[in-house]
Order: sequence, then C-alpha cells, then structure tokens
Amino acid sequence: MKTDNFAVHGAPDDRFEKLTGRQAWHALRPAVRKRFGKGLKGGVSVAYQGKVLSMQMNLAGRLLAHAARIVGAPLPYDQSSVGQPAVVTVTEDIAGSGQFWIRQYGRKAGFPQVVHSSKRFAGPTGLEEYIGYGIGMALKVSVEGQDLLFKSDHYFVQFLGLRIRLPRALSPGALVIGHHDMGGGQFRFSLDLHHRLFGQMIHQDAIFNDGKE
Repeated sequence: MKTDNFAVHGAPDDRFEKLTGRQAWHALRPAVRKRFGKGLKGGVSVAYQGKVLSMQMNLAGRLLAHAARIVGAPLPYDQSSVGQPAVVTVTEDIAGSGQFWIRQYGRKAGFPQVVHSSKRFAGPTGLEEYIGYGIGMALKVSVEGQDLLFKSDHYFVQFLGLRIRLPRALSPGALVIGHHDMGGGQFRFSLDLHHRLFGQMIHQDAIFNDGKE
C-alpha cells in the first residue's frame, strides 16, 4: 500500500468543504483544510501517528463499549490505552466513493484495539459512517470556532436491502467527534458520547502529528 506522498496525491478534495459550506470551511485553519481537502488517488493512504491523552467512561459507557465489541469494537473500551501509541490511517475508497478509516489504539497488555469504518458521502446529511454488520450512522459536519465537528444525526441498520432508522429510544447516544488544530503540525482528536439518560458515557482525547511529506 502506498503511503502519504504528494507525488501520488490526486486533485484537491472538496467534499468536506461542500458539507460545511464555503464560508465556514474558510474559517478553519489552513492545516485543517489541508488535511481534509487532501485528494488521494486509489490505493494511497495517509497516516497520522500520536498517542491517547485521556479517556473516561461511566458504567453505562463501559458496558456499551464492551457490548459493541460483538460488532467490531467501534468505541474505545480500554482505559489502559491512555499514554499508549495511536495511529489513524485514511485510504480512498474508489468503489464506494468515500474513505476507509482505520484507528489503532495501543494497550498496556495484549493486541491494540483496531477500529475499521467507512465514510461515504451519501444519505440525507451528505455523510455516513459504516462500521460493518449493516450498522451505520448519519453525520452532520459543522465548524465551531476553528474546530471541525462530526455530530451524529441518527443511526440506522441495513438489512436485505432495507434501511431501518433506529428510534431515539434505541440510540446509543449523541456522538460528537472533533478535530482541533493545535499548530505546529499537531491536532487533537476528541470523541464524546452523551446519552440523555446516562449522561457522559465516553470521552477520549488523542493527539496526532502530520505525516512527513
């Protein structure tokens, strides 16, 4: 697999800009626009290395994260990952007109946790994330200050060609993923899952560095 290199980049990618709107997009720092506007040719990946800074889970969050391991562990579940290496790899999905995302979180013992997902520029919000097993989430992309935020709009399951939207009562909670530029080629990744009954279920912060180009 080819890695990040300008010689193998495609044309600039404006798909995220279209989701935020031009004015909001240009309110972001240039480094953020560069990361999310980087066109990748088929088979090319960009990797960001860093480490997990913090992670908190209440009891409900811990139970949900471990239960979700049945469908590929899409949520962080091991608090021993704090201080451990983390890697995010993004690869263009030619067939699906989207991107494959792989997040790897080190642990103090055992194999690292690996989260696979596919982002597709489709659906009512313009962006959907699939974790496999027919499970997906529609995302709304917004700019707040100089941060790029991905907020869950609703969850759905696809089965036998049908798309079934989960009612709010069955939703695992409101998920917000943030990209916060820190300058100097670094950014902070934040994940917050909040439930109207169970409160703040999961919070994770990780810091990453831009790859060498």
